[in-house]
Amino acid sequence: MSKAVLAAALLCATLPAAAADLTPLEQRWLGAALPVLAYSRSLSLPIDVVVQPQAGPNDVPMAMGFAGGRCKLVLSLRGNPDAERQLEGVPAAEQGELIEAMAAHEIGHCWRYAQGAWHALPAGFVEVNEETADDPSLLAASKAMRETRREEGYADLVALAWTHDRHPGDYGRIYAWLEKLRHDQPVARNGHDTRAWVRLARDGARFGSAGKPFEDAAPLWREGLLSDD
Repeated sequence: MSKAVLAAALLCATLPAAAADLTPLEQRWLGAALPVLAYSRSLSLPIDVVVQPQAGPNDVPMAMGFAGGRCKLVLSLRGNPDAERQLEGVPAAEQGELIEAMAAHEIGHCWRYAQGAWHALPAGFVEVNEETADDPSLLAASKAMRETRREEGYADLVALAWTHDRHPGDYGRIYAWLEKLRHDQPVARNGHDTRAWVRLARDGARFGSAGKPFEDAAPLWREGLLSDD
């Protein structure tokens, strides 16, 4: 099946009519994400693709949402300066693998959701530290941040495991890009501070060669949980 036919099959039932005429930028991002979307479809993941007609002020270019028991891969590229900023300095010929890695990251979230494991610790793990605060909302916010950071750590490892399996020759540069992205954190241990996991994957060989990114990421994710929390 050609990429064009595959794209149509993946998108025709999920995009509103107003978004059917994709911009060149949307076509480029979706084209780069197609291998990940095709793999997800082969696993029967409940995922839809949504292209926003206009990005909101805080929208990231690519994100994963959940609604009605399904995953929603949301592209917010129109009027979004972050769409190109994330790839700034990367030659056009080398951007496709980065976008593909971003898509793999988001599909990692969908996998966790579809498995009924969203925000859940793996078997054998329990939280042992007890936090205290006069304001219960602070405790709830801290818990939510920990859960988000764990999920982001898993998704980063999925992106790297995918790259190691599908694009081993590009692993070093994509790892360096992600490592820099995660290193520049405004606040330590925020929801996207996944450094505890990313540093474990410096050597891509640690993922093994099973070619199943969701499973390949799990051992390093568990290892990172021990050092992060």
